[in-house]
Amino acid sequence: MGEGDEVFISIGSGATPPDVPPVQADASAAAPEASAPSMDILDAEIVLDASGTHSVSWPLVGMDCPDCASKATRALGHLEQVSSTVVSPTSGEVKVDVDLSVGSVAEVARVLRSLGHAPDVGHQVLKGVSARELAARHGIPVARVDRLLRRQPGVLDAEVTRDDRVLVQLVPEAPSGLVADRDAALNQVLGRPAVFGVTSSERLRPDQRRLVGGTVATLLLPVVLVLEAAGAGHVLVALVSLLGVAAGGAEMVMEAVAGLRQRQVGFQVLTSLAVIGAAILGMWEEALIVVILVAFTQHLEGDALVRAREAMQGGLDRLPRTARRSTAPPKRIGNGIRLTLASTSTSLLTHHEAPTSEWEEVPIDVVRVGDRLQIRSGELIPTDGRIVSGRGSLDTAPLTGESVPVDVDVGDELSAGLVLHRGPVEVEVTAIGDDTRLAGLIEAVHTFREEPPRLQGAIERFTAIWVPLVLFGSVAIWWFVDRSDWKLMLLLWVVACPCALLLAAPVPHAAVLARAAHLGAIVTGGHAMERMAQVDHVLLDKTGTLTSGRPTVGEVVLGKGKRRDAVLRLVGGLEAGSSHPYALAVQDLLAAEGVTPTAVTNLRDVNAGVVGRYRGDDVGLHRPDALPDGVVLDDRLAEGLRQATASGHGVSVLCRGEEAHAFLTFIHDDGREGADGLVQALYRQGVNVEILSGDLQSAVDAFALKVGMPNGAAHGGLSPEQKVRFVEERGQTHVTMMVGDGFNDAGALAKADVGVAVGTGEQVNLDAADVLIPGDDPRMVSTLVKMARSAQRTLAFNLMFSIGITVVLVFAVINGWYDQLWVGVLVHEMSVIVVILNGARLAGADGWLDLLRGTFRALLDDVRVSLKLVAARWTS
Repeated sequence: MGEGDEVFISIGSGATPPDVPPVQADASAAAPEASAPSMDILDAEIVLDASGTHSVSWPLVGMDCPDCASKATRALGHLEQVSSTVVSPTSGEVKVDVDLSVGSVAEVARVLRSLGHAPDVGHQVLKGVSARELAARHGIPVARVDRLLRRQPGVLDAEVTRDDRVLVQLVPEAPSGLVADRDAALNQVLGRPAVFGVTSSERLRPDQRRLVGGTVATLLLPVVLVLEAAGAGHVLVALVSLLGVAAGGAEMVMEAVAGLRQRQVGFQVLTSLAVIGAAILGMWEEALIVVILVAFTQHLEGDALVRAREAMQGGLDRLPRTARRSTAPPKRIGNGIRLTLASTSTSLLTHHEAPTSEWEEVPIDVVRVGDRLQIRSGELIPTDGRIVSGRGSLDTAPLTGESVPVDVDVGDELSAGLVLHRGPVEVEVTAIGDDTRLAGLIEAVHTFREEPPRLQGAIERFTAIWVPLVLFGSVAIWWFVDRSDWKLMLLLWVVACPCALLLAAPVPHAAVLARAAHLGAIVTGGHAMERMAQVDHVLLDKTGTLTSGRPTVGEVVLGKGKRRDAVLRLVGGLEAGSSHPYALAVQDLLAAEGVTPTAVTNLRDVNAGVVGRYRGDDVGLHRPDALPDGVVLDDRLAEGLRQATASGHGVSVLCRGEEAHAFLTFIHDDGREGADGLVQALYRQGVNVEILSGDLQSAVDAFALKVGMPNGAAHGGLSPEQKVRFVEERGQTHVTMMVGDGFNDAGALAKADVGVAVGTGEQVNLDAADVLIPGDDPRMVSTLVKMARSAQRTLAFNLMFSIGITVVLVFAVINGWYDQLWVGVLVHEMSVIVVILNGARLAGADGWLDLLRGTFRALLDDVRVSLKLVAARWTS
């Protein structure tokens, strides 16, 4: 077996490996390195092909700019097992399609780690597994146990700790097929089922190594300054400085080399060249200050984007990666009563159950239906489940648009992806992963949030040309301006990198999309927000959008000598078994007035009405134009009927035998709360508003007047096809937004520049619209227009700011206004942080200064944690 060979077992779906007994942990098995057997007799001769292409994703450390994402995407494009790659700087995630028959997922993670983007995934300890026992089982050195595990399906990374534990990082939210292959593979490798537990790694991440190196360089900088002031020899100053530069710049140079190996040129390459050049020229203070600034400001930049992502969480975002599971899961016995086995006692749990006292944090992948989870206040619900203990309130705004949390108690169902506003509660898992109620909607929301604005493509194409232009153009400027000043070229390499420009668009758009989701609106990407900011003409459907779409009883007009209570009881008896909108309105009226319906027999539907028998007479409710032959209306009813028909109201006439007893009017235009506020808000924003409806023109005009619209702004009697043509005509001269219910208005929604569907998240077809607004408040439309315009203003500022900073720095360098490398690095990196935080504030969480203060506090905390890890490894 060659020194560089990697050992692996790959598991497929078709074969069953022979059972191999576990190796006992005896003295002979404790040191497999001494005599590693030949691979020919390794029990890993059972090699079953892992196959199939799986779509997987995981979060990344340090993925904080589109340039990094672009480099990572191109680097992964060289791997044969990868067929599709999406790297998102706004969510900090990678999504790839991996063919396991060609290569492993861990190899994908390794390439990203070499670029400084290790998996930002929690470590799991393999419980009851010793690295030495595992090595002896497979006849390999302990040092190769991590390699063995990395080759298994669904494993991103593996690590052997100093105390002989085995840690793994697993693909989060893995497809069920990949989970099955992973479990089968690990079971074969371990010789028993794998049991995972949440733990932390002792190994430093790339960002932590950068911080430790920056701290060392910071401590050595004053030493170098003192040595130079004391007149120490150049060799001593160079040695101390070189130690600081090597410590502080090692991670930067390694990332630059990895980028060059993947044929990618970015900020790390430019700054590495600048530092190396400064060291060659003997400018040690400059080199030290640059590596210090890069180490700390890059971490600040990454943390600022992490805080921006945190501000964007919620609103049907991704599910949590871990869950708090009971160590004594309930088991069903008898007729729905659950028996919980605890360590000291056995108890029967009935309707209100005592809380389970012992919990463990486990990866979400190992949670199964029937498990018992604890969810605390403010936490994202990880699975669908039924509450078995506790009570609280649920934030349903992302699904229903309702801002007030809904109370939940024992027996109520919770949906994965929503936030428990108040708790804690204990739930029994009823569905996980893709089987959860809102899984499709959650994935859609997350995907929409990653859709970039159209401008981003132009920016990325520009920077793809700009970076190599800077690299070689700075050489030309040095050659023609001042060939004696090498520092000029180094300065240009540092200041001209367009990191802030690349973040100018995606951060504000992701933030405003997240804010919209918090408020209960689902927007299908940055391009939709981009168009919404330009909208100057809004077309509103009336029924179901500005009105509830459910009629109410207007008035009850009685014939001569008839009593209201008797009429209502008879009408209620006729409508008792119906779900017609008019029947529901009658039922609401009777419930409000406390009237009990009369029993009517032989109920049946007829043309435009319902009939039955009451005390030997035929009774019925009929539309005025479909009254039975011979029915007589007295003068009062006839006059009232003419007036009701002229006003556009619906009418039902109550008949008994051949006599009309009364009629009821039904009002369709019960405006939703906030309908008038929407119209006035759009007018204040300079947006024209028109109503499109299929109702009578007189009814539409009356409603338009009620919400404050002028004559001629409401159009009635339109069919769905006519609405489409109307939107097309307006679209020739305006940027249009159509707001409708998502079904009858699907064509008009698709034809408008921006289509907004109003309804519930489970009913509206998002393919027909750019925006979904669940709930009943139409004022969300004007709120979204305001937010979109705010995002565009922020984008414009970010673009001008980032371009302006770059132009000023380049101009200042060429004109010799400053000649310090660290000044350029500091201004460049701080401009990136300003752009990130300026965009993040649109998410509506903390203010700009709060985000900035939190970012610097997090930097100090991260430095402290990194140094503690180093100290622990040093002293052990």
